[in-house]
Amino acid sequence: MSNGPTLRLSLWLYPFGVGAVAVNLFFASLVGSWVGLPVLSPVQAVIGGLILGFPVAWPFARHIRRLMEKADN
Repeated sequence: MSNGPTLRLSLWLYPFGVGAVAVNLFFASLVGSWVGLPVLSPVQAVIGGLILGFPVAWPFARHIRRLMEKADN
């Protein structure tokens, strides 16, 4: 399996990864506030999403590529 198509797919999925990570970080910080942790602002959550969005999109893109290759066979 080549990394080229996976990288391209990862870049397409990156905006969705950013959104998913940002929402999950924000809600996790709300849950963490129950035990005294600080609550992230929405801007902080989006910045976290921008940083962690690609590492989340890469394994998902690899999974999708494997499914596409399996469907081709």
